[in-house]
This record gives sequence, structure tokens and C-alpha cells, in this order.
Amino acid sequence: MPGRHEAVLARDAVEPRPQLALGELDDTVALRADEVMVVTLGAAAVAELTGPVGEDVDDTLVGEEPERPVDGREPEALAAGAQPLVEVLGGDVVGLSEELGEDSRALTRRTEAGFLEQALGPAELLGGSHGAMLAAVITRIVLTLVLAIPLVVAGCGGEDAGADGGRMDVVAGFYPLAFAAQEVGGDRVEVTNLTPAGAEPHDVELSVRDVERVRSADVVLFLGGGFQPSLEEAAGSAAGEAVDLLAGLDRVEGDPHVWLDPVRFAEVAERIGAELAAGASAARLSSRLGALDDEFRRGLADCERREVVTAHDAFAYLGERYELELIPIAGVSPEAEPSARDLEDVADLVRLRGATTVFVEPLLSPAVGETVARETGAETAVLDPLEGLTEEALDRGEDYFSVMRANLAALQGGLGCR
Repeated sequence: MPGRHEAVLARDAVEPRPQLALGELDDTVALRADEVMVVTLGAAAVAELTGPVGEDVDDTLVGEEPERPVDGREPEALAAGAQPLVEVLGGDVVGLSEELGEDSRALTRRTEAGFLEQALGPAELLGGSHGAMLAAVITRIVLTLVLAIPLVVAGCGGEDAGADGGRMDVVAGFYPLAFAAQEVGGDRVEVTNLTPAGAEPHDVELSVRDVERVRSADVVLFLGGGFQPSLEEAAGSAAGEAVDLLAGLDRVEGDPHVWLDPVRFAEVAERIGAELAAGASAARLSSRLGALDDEFRRGLADCERREVVTAHDAFAYLGERYELELIPIAGVSPEAEPSARDLEDVADLVRLRGATTVFVEPLLSPAVGETVARETGAETAVLDPLEGLTEEALDRGEDYFSVMRANLAALQGGLGCR
């Protein structure tokens, strides 16, 4: 028997599974059951482990129960997952407790990260980066079984493929990208939108769970340039393809809102189609976007005014495409609060240009826009930058195309188009 290697602990980055101790046996890469770590959370999980799986677990060693499980499931579900593992591998179980903090040292003595990535794909070393987990009750299973790694990978991979029908896991930063990915990928993809319904994507901070989804996804779709900094940072360590959909586009300097121009958004759709190997579906979406562009061109061809007063500077691409003059109250970031002088300057410009409508947004407070409208005698109307849809809008069946057509109608009314 070749000499033993120190154990290296790993766990799946999205769905917690039994963690594998990996080593090398001569020229054969194998799974050696030096140690297998099964992570459970909270006192409820310990109660499960004191049944047929565990023995001599000291409840006094268990830390406080965390506010929520790391992966969004109840702790019992994690604990129950240990029983089949023990039955299959026939190992003995010894319970112990460890509380992880932000400064926790790694639980592995020697890491071979390159080897883990090749062997397991989307796996991470269990160490200090998981210090946010509280009250982790760790069951150490001491095993003596040796299995060939292809068998293990085939067994685990086959289960995943059966669970999701072999669909590609796609993570998108916010609604327009998630919409395009779903339209292009169809039933072949499982799309996760990292921005919750009704939330402003500029504000989104990724949770530990979100970061793990990004790192383990087959494809990550995002906009670079600081639009969603936490996602951009996480995408740098993605195991799959991380695609900055702004790269290579003809852009307005400093403005990421390319999806509001149907022509540019068609380019984005085709890029997504290339990443998902779904060129035909991408071409169909591109054709629909071309028809939408025709609607905007015809609908905005003959208008009394071209000035569009908006709550924040999100419509530069729309203005450029259809020859509209944008008068934003705030900057590109909706968090930017205009000063009293800024509001006064915008109000003077509105009076000078004869604008009759101030457009507000559904995901932002209308207070600033209403102030300018009140000062100038203008009306307010909604112009949606489509950074996200509310739950109510989704329940009504709204989507990118229906909201863009509502935007067209709002512009036609506010600009006096015929």
C-alpha cells in the first residue's frame, strides 16, 4: 500500500454534500476515506445525529443555533444526509463540535486546490472563507474505503444530471440578463436572477449563498464597469464561464443601461446565444427586438417635443437611438441625491425647454421628480428603466417587451407624439 497523504477537505459550492478526503495512490487518483466531514447546523441537527448515525455527542459543546441555515434549508435536512453515507461506506461516526468565526483557521492541513478543481469541479476548500457559518457541528467519519475517483464523480454527477434534467446552470446579475438568458436557453437552462424582484440592482450585495452560486454556475452573465461590484468580484472566481456583456459593445461612456436600446440588446442576446450554444433561439429574440426598434422609430418620429426629464440618468442609450434630449435630475447611480441647487437648475431647464412631463421610476421614490414637476407645473408619468420588475408586475405576466411598449406609450403621451 503506498504511503498515506494528508486529508484535504472539500464540499460542493452550492448543494452541501458529504465532503471528500482526497489523496493520490501512485499514478491513480483516488478517493481515500481518511476523513469525511459532514457539516450540520444548530442543536436540531445534533438531535438527529444522536440517533443511529452519531454517538456520544455532547450537547454542551454546541453553539447557538444560527439565524438561518447557510443553504436555506432546515438543519435537520443536512443532518439526515449523513445516515445514507454511513450506511454505504460502513464507517464509524464520532461527534464533535467546532464553532467557526471570521478568523477561523482552515480545517485542512494541506491544500491542493488545483487537484480539487480538476477532480471535483465546483468545489471549495472548507476553511476561513466559510467563517460566516455559525455553530457548525462537524461530524467526523473515519473510513478505510478506497474508491476510484471516476466512480465517485460519475455517481455524484449522474445524480445532479437526473435532478435537473441536464440543464445548464446560468446565473444572471439582474432582470434583463435573466430574461434574455431564459428566452434564449429555454428548457435547456436553469436561470437564477441574483437581484430579487422589486429590488434595485445597484443596491444588491451578494450573500454567501449567492457567491457560491456564482462560483459554481456553468455560465455567469453580468455587466462590468462597476454596475454590480460584488457580482463582478465574485465572477472573477467563477468555475464556469463568466461573461461581461458590456465587453465589445459600442457604449455611452459610464452608462451600463444598454438593454434600453433594443438594437444593442439584440447584440447582447446574440452573445448569450453563443455562450449557451443556442444560436437559433438568440436569432429569434434578436428578430423580436428588431421589431420593437421599428415600433419605437415609428412611434417617436413625429413629436412636439424631444426633451425627456428623468429621475436618474438611465436612458442615454434610448435617447441616442431615437434622438431624444435627456434631462436627468440625478446621475447614473440612482443613489446619488441631487442637491437643492441641482433641483433648481433642472427646474430652470424644464421651463426653458417647455417640457411638460417629468418621468419617475417604479423602483425609486418619486419625491424628487414630483418636486421638479410641482415647481414647473409639469405632470408626472412613469418611465421604467427595466432594472427589475416587482412581484406584482411578474404576477401580471409583465416582461421586457410589455414594459418597453408601456415606456413607448408614456413617451408618446409626454412628448405629444402623433
